[in-house]
Amino acid sequence: MSHPTVTFDEQWLSDAIAGDAEALCSLLKHYGPELRRRMAGKIAQKWRTVLEPDDVLQVTFIEAFQDMGRFQPQGPGSFLAWLTHLAENNLRDALKELGRAKRPDPRKRVTSPQGEDSCVTLFNLLGTATSTPSRVAMRHEISRELTAAIGKLPTDYAKVVRMYDLECRPVAEVATAIGRSEGAVYMLRSRAHDRLRELLASASRFMSTSG
Repeated sequence: MSHPTVTFDEQWLSDAIAGDAEALCSLLKHYGPELRRRMAGKIAQKWRTVLEPDDVLQVTFIEAFQDMGRFQPQGPGSFLAWLTHLAENNLRDALKELGRAKRPDPRKRVTSPQGEDSCVTLFNLLGTATSTPSRVAMRHEISRELTAAIGKLPTDYAKVVRMYDLECRPVAEVATAIGRSEGAVYMLRSRAHDRLRELLASASRFMSTSG
């Protein structure tokens, strides 16, 4: 009785789903050139001084490591399709923010880098609700929860949130400090905000059930 042949990428995928980081690295390396080609065709010439395909890939690969446990295989090609979806979302966020850079929306930026007040402003920007009754107590609680959540982020996510959101540094300065492009800063910020919402929501549910 013959057995179906398992290709190397199928084996990597099986191992990566099981939590093998080296297998996931192999998958990303294997599909990287095709993903780069796809992203290169979507970046207009006017943005190429502040955003390159490799910027999109770097942020997407970080996200893949974070979210691999959520990937649901749907047959041949599904991993590349999933990876492409992540990359397109990252690229969309970068282009949207780059387009806004010349006409900044004050609602999209923390404007009062004053310790706990800055944390409250970011907390509100994330759209996270809190039931803490006292305004003074709320500032302390928000600062504590947000600081704890930021500490759980990947290193580059955390750096961007601290420097861009809480310290209100210009995007060019943040990009130089972390050694990435301005477009990458916006992608990292968007993914960091997504992760913070999840972490804060999880913390809120835990407090509700344990209170």
